Amino acid sequence: MGNGRWDAGAWASYSSATISGKSRRTIFSSSSMKDEFDPAKIKMRESRDSADNPQSTPIILAGDVTGSMGMVAEQLMRDGLNTLATEIYDRKPVTDPHIMMMAIGDAYYDRAPLQVTQFEADIRVAKQARELWLEGGGGGNSGESYLLPHLFAATKVSADAIEKRGQKGYLFTIGDEPVLDGATKDQIRKFLDIPAERDLTGKEILAMAQRNWDVYHIVLMNEGFASYRSDDVLRSWKALLPERTIELQSIDALAETVVSLIQVNEGARTADVAASWSGSTALVVAEALKNLPATGAGNGGVQFLD
Repeated sequence: MGNGRWDAGAWASYSSATISGKSRRTIFSSSSMKDEFDPAKIKMRESRDSADNPQSTPIILAGDVTGSMGMVAEQLMRDGLNTLATEIYDRKPVTDPHIMMMAIGDAYYDRAPLQVTQFEADIRVAKQARELWLEGGGGGNSGESYLLPHLFAATKVSADAIEKRGQKGYLFTIGDEPVLDGATKDQIRKFLDIPAERDLTGKEILAMAQRNWDVYHIVLMNEGFASYRSDDVLRSWKALLPERTIELQSIDALAETVVSLIQVNEGARTADVAASWSGSTALVVAEALKNLPATGAGNGGVQFLD
């Protein structure tokens, strides 16, 4: 999947008709998970080169939808997706973005702890994202199943960028809670239809994903669980992703932060990237990027920080 190109004019028309002035409940009206987004019923998601996108780059945005975290999907839908796509086109840190949306829940409590759209390059990604079910569940176990997207990306994605060009894709998880460590074999079988022989730890799943993906987690520091127990959240995540756990102070700068992380990973200077945004966004992005390492792997090689 991934034909077509993002068009800001088409987005403006779509947003005006279906999103602007609408409540979250109206924008996301699904009352259950659709079969086409059920990872247990998906054999493979594909990101393929095409005449429209000859050098495709797969990008996964996986947002927590438990409790009040439907705000992640809402923020991306109201203006985040348009900002993400148009800024990648303008700034060109990578070529021909193919975007997949995921919704994350809790594999111990929720009916749909993972939902997965197709990879799309145009307005179809927004149309699919609106059909995701904001289950709003979760449990009292101080964590969510943020590693299910990593396991899906490692086992159920086929991308030309990865297989033909040896280029890593980008995978961003976004939320407010600690990460539940790994997944049980029963969860892997039930929710991804993968015949696991044993439980997998968080480090094992992450290592599987990192073979083909540059992986980041964005902590929404001023939202939900993280707003009053940020130390617990950061301790949990930094044990897995010590240099790529990103502390975001405002969800309003989510898309700009994702674009900025891609730019820095591709070799841009952090100070230059942060300064390229206007107003308060520049300050929020600078704060989010401040702990990135002085050198980066991925597709960009060596980076130099101020």
